[in-house]
This record gives sequence, structure tokens and C-alpha cells, in this order.
Amino acid sequence: MAVLLVILIVLLVVGGVALSYYAKQKRRQELASVARQLGLEYSATDPLGCLGLPFALLSRGDGRGTENVLWGTWQSMPVTEFDYWYYEESTHSNGNRSKTYYRFSCAVSEIEAFCSHLTIDRENLFTRLADHLGLRDIEFESEEFNRAFNVKGKDRKFANDFIDARMMQHLLQVDRAFQFEVSGKWLLCFSKRRKPLDLIPLLGTLKQFRDQVPRVVYELYGPGRQPVG
Repeated sequence: MAVLLVILIVLLVVGGVALSYYAKQKRRQELASVARQLGLEYSATDPLGCLGLPFALLSRGDGRGTENVLWGTWQSMPVTEFDYWYYEESTHSNGNRSKTYYRFSCAVSEIEAFCSHLTIDRENLFTRLADHLGLRDIEFESEEFNRAFNVKGKDRKFANDFIDARMMQHLLQVDRAFQFEVSGKWLLCFSKRRKPLDLIPLLGTLKQFRDQVPRVVYELYGPGRQPVG
């Protein structure tokens, strides 16, 4: 009986590994096909070093990685899209350690400005708790926007220059699945990991966000201007 149990466990483990490998290969094939359809390059690995981009999302967890990178120009916008994952380790009462994985689809573009770092997240139970603990976010003139979004950054003036009334109105209409970061010349739009055939909404949301960047950002923080904090 014990032998049969061991055999069953081994078969389950082997089956799990096989299914994981199949799913990974299938995703790679579908992403390569999507890249061709969109006129983008594709690599199963990360030849661009996306993990080095200056975003808070990319430093989360106890370990992390990037893969399945698409890059090129899409609808006149320079874009890089990639899979990102990180894990958090925990120790159980019996001493065993486990990892919890979190997976995202990320799309990045550039603008001709040097921006202070901003995170633009939806308000939730945890961000409200942080506010009560004194880790308050930046508030704007629109109470509707303040209730819906949690914006953090070191430079309050830059935040107000970047998130003007028009940008606020736009963000209020964006699907809740998407979040944003701004840092240096980079704009990031991300969501929980998406199916290969569902990447167009991610790219489209990034493009709309990029198109809404106020003119004053380019005037005050464009090439030749002093970098902001």
C-alpha cells in the first residue's frame, strides 16, 4: 500500500511538471504569434533587461523575474511588453518554507521628459489602512479622484503637473484592472497576467495614458531641464 502511495505521488508530481511545461510552451507559441500579428519582435527570455527598469513593481517580493518579451513600435508608440513574476517566501509553524507567486503583464513606453517617480494605484482596503497609519498619498482637487486612486511620489508639484484635470478624468474611466507607474522617461501600465490574445487592451490603455500626458510635463521636465526628485 505504501509503495502504491509513493508511486501515485510521483505520478502526480511528474504530471504537474508536464502540465506546467506544456502551458509554458503554449504561452510562448501564442505570444510569438501575437507579436508577428502586431509587427513586434519576440523573445522567450529577456534580452532587454526589463527587470532593471526603475519601477517599484519590479522590486517587490523575495525573488523575481521577467520573460516573454515583445518589443517594437505599435500604433506609432515605442513599446515593450513582458511577463513579470515575483514570489514571497514564508515559514510555517512546522519549519517548512513555501513560496507564493504573483504574475503580471507589463507594458512600457517612453516619453521625452524626465519624470519624478509616481505610483498610480486604485484605492483599496490596504491603501486606506496605510493612510490611517500616516503613510498618506498625494491628494488632488477632485474628491472623486481621491476616493478612487492612491497616488504616491516624492514630488507633489510634479504629481500635480502630471495628473491635471484632464488626466484625472481619463483615469477615472480606465478599467480597474490596470495600474500605472511613472519614472524618468518611462511609463508603465500593468495588470494581472493576461492571456496572449488579451494583450491589446493592455497596449491600448498604455497608449491612451501616454497620449494624456499634459503638455506642461514636456515643457517643464523635457530634455535639457533639471531632473526632478
